[in-house]
Amino acid sequence: MSDFFKGIPALRYEGPDSANDFAFHHYNPDEVVMGKRMEDHLRFAVAYWHSFAYEGGDPFGGRTFQRPWFDGGMAGAKQKADVAFEMFDLLGAPFFCFHDADVRPEGADFAENTRNLEEIVDYFAAKMERSKTRLLWGTANLFTNRRYMAGAATNPDPDIFAFAAATVKTCIDATHKLGGENYVLWGGREGYETLLNTDLGAEAEHMARFLHMVVDYKHKIGFKGTILIEPKPQEPSKHQYDYDVSTVYGFLKRFGLENEIRVNIEQGHAILAGHSFEHEIAMATSLGIFGSIDMNRNDYQSGWDTDQFPNNVPEVAVAYYEILKAGGFTTGGTNFDARIRRQSLDPEDLILAHAGAMDVCARGLKAAAAALEDGSLEAARKARYAGWERAEAQEMLASGTLDGIAARVLKDGINPQPKSGRQERLENIWNRFV
Repeated sequence: MSDFFKGIPALRYEGPDSANDFAFHHYNPDEVVMGKRMEDHLRFAVAYWHSFAYEGGDPFGGRTFQRPWFDGGMAGAKQKADVAFEMFDLLGAPFFCFHDADVRPEGADFAENTRNLEEIVDYFAAKMERSKTRLLWGTANLFTNRRYMAGAATNPDPDIFAFAAATVKTCIDATHKLGGENYVLWGGREGYETLLNTDLGAEAEHMARFLHMVVDYKHKIGFKGTILIEPKPQEPSKHQYDYDVSTVYGFLKRFGLENEIRVNIEQGHAILAGHSFEHEIAMATSLGIFGSIDMNRNDYQSGWDTDQFPNNVPEVAVAYYEILKAGGFTTGGTNFDARIRRQSLDPEDLILAHAGAMDVCARGLKAAAAALEDGSLEAARKARYAGWERAEAQEMLASGTLDGIAARVLKDGINPQPKSGRQERLENIWNRFV
């Protein structure tokens, strides 16, 4: 045990009337919503990188946090793990997520990186035997080290491609050993800065080959988890190849991977792409590639990815509405890809940020469930498309031709008039629940 969270109690559900900061006011893990425990719906995960590796820096200033494990080598990595699992227990978090670089010190070469990772994975495994917290997903950091400044799978240097592939192999092994339910590929620099030095065709082919190797290795070792790609449009690269859900799907379809890989959707990335979070979720569910979510928010004044904890219940609710409508999570969950602000220096800030976010998500889930169970929105949606249930409409889709349809329009005197989309009424219905 460490003393990092000394004096902070384990959080319990006390209800909305409680004035206790160190309690859940809306998140009751055992409350049944639509026939399932709230904990099993939401499947919360703590992000190792933001919670334990983030130093409080921003583009204009460096480290503000003073954590006892910073710069501590392997001993520091183990101390960080001790603190992490203490926090998981305080929150009752069912899952966590990590990059390799978050959990192990950087070695001099690939062999040392691998030894360091394997040592900390064994340390995790021992801790997980005494904790309820499981691994939602693991991933490889293929963007921070300077070797990846021009990408990993899309790097013009085949040796960097090889180093990245070898690193992913070790991270899949780690995820598999720890019983992870997913493996994520985030191409933080899989894109370009300028077309003057970029071969788009070659980079697409190389990235596809990389993904095929990941899928092949998953099956070779018997990893039953889901492979996920996390879309992002830009930042740090000027343009990234995994721009949004539709772009990712087109890429997967082009290279025959659409049945093997799904998406992990982040709220902040959706906004950067010019979409809403719920749009990206709905698009993924409609395409059959929805997997998991990274829950956070951006500061809408900043225009960049600020990775703040969610605090907007209506915004969260509409996202969970799309998830519940599609049947809920399977192997995925709600990962808090969010970090406390660089002025939030105290250990309790880390606990309270997660507690507040879990409450916000609980409120959003319950609102979404109530709206879905009410059925008014879905009934209105069905009514709007009811004309397509008529026999002639079905025949038009199945075997219609332009000349045949034109003849029917003339024969039947079809002269349709537009009908109201009733958006304001539907928004009023939605607002009854949020």
